[in-house]
Amino acid sequence: MILTDEILSWFDAHRQEAYDLLVELAQIPAPSNHEEKRAEFCRAWLEAQGAKGVLIDEALNVVYPVGCTETNDVAVYMGHSDVVFPDTEPLPLRVEGDRLYCPGVGDDTANAVAVMMTAKYIAENHLAPADGKGVVLVVNSGEEGLGNLKGSRKIMETYAGRVKEFVTFDSCLLCVIDSSVGSQRYHVEIDTEGGHSYNDFGNRNAIVYLASLIDSLCCIKVPTRGKTTYNVGTITGGTSVNTIAQHAEMLYEYRAENREDLAEMERHFMAAVEFCKSKGVRITVTKVGDRPCMGDVDPGCQQALVDRAVGVLNRFRGPGVTFTSGSTDCNIPLSLGVPAIAMGCAYGMGAHTRDEYVEISSLPGGLKVAADMILHHF
Repeated sequence: MILTDEILSWFDAHRQEAYDLLVELAQIPAPSNHEEKRAEFCRAWLEAQGAKGVLIDEALNVVYPVGCTETNDVAVYMGHSDVVFPDTEPLPLRVEGDRLYCPGVGDDTANAVAVMMTAKYIAENHLAPADGKGVVLVVNSGEEGLGNLKGSRKIMETYAGRVKEFVTFDSCLLCVIDSSVGSQRYHVEIDTEGGHSYNDFGNRNAIVYLASLIDSLCCIKVPTRGKTTYNVGTITGGTSVNTIAQHAEMLYEYRAENREDLAEMERHFMAAVEFCKSKGVRITVTKVGDRPCMGDVDPGCQQALVDRAVGVLNRFRGPGVTFTSGSTDCNIPLSLGVPAIAMGCAYGMGAHTRDEYVEISSLPGGLKVAADMILHHF
């Protein structure tokens, strides 16, 4: 379906509704793995717009299947509901000029709203896909941090072998993410005998051994086949200033653009852990995140999807699209050989900070970007 003047006028006429929806949804807390409140809100909102068959699956995805049978191929379009912030109370929102500030508003609430508004247009006009594919619209869970892409994994499991293309709206209007960055994340705990800082001086200190492990991990030479990074995100431990720490722990991750480099980083990590163990302390390592790198995707099909996205972005934002790799919900389909990209529906800054904002003036164009991509099948 080509976006006719009539369709474009519909989205123009509903821009205030879309803005109001963003304001309301952005304030609903949704830490990864606890998206229940947003999921229920989105389900109820979609049903109120006339969407049929909306469900919340066991991963807390809100799923609106359109024209899906038990066997036909499908195209998936999603925007994620979760944010990086642990807040369980309403998230703080304010407007200053053309900026709408709220933690998570651009990553990824504005994009989820664009999917929801297109779903409203489909439901209101009783549309069915015209190309034989089903279309699966999702406000998905678990994209951020320790969500570990659980929502994307569940969708690929539910429609196993049937997903022929996958688009997540999770970026800004400036770029297309067309390749995946893999990562592995670990929770590392070190335990020692500890004791009183004076009376038991000489006993082993868990913090010291954790610091030594961190130093080892941060002194490695990273592989150079592609971009590779590592990070210690949190450290905790100890009891008081006059206590030799019995326990210390950290969260550690490494990322790489290809599977070979990811595997090399895993070998470095495990070797550092084994060396620390050889000193006689107890170490517990738990993998808490595993995002795969790119698999064997048909280059022609991938390029066709990229070209379609570029055409849409050029239409509504102008020429000059940039391309990058990233860690998004696309990691799962790409690892399975399914063409997938991430693209965005708003301009903004400050992702993953409490000063995150989107430019209000960019939102109407972003709605049309999502609509043009999704309505391609109708």
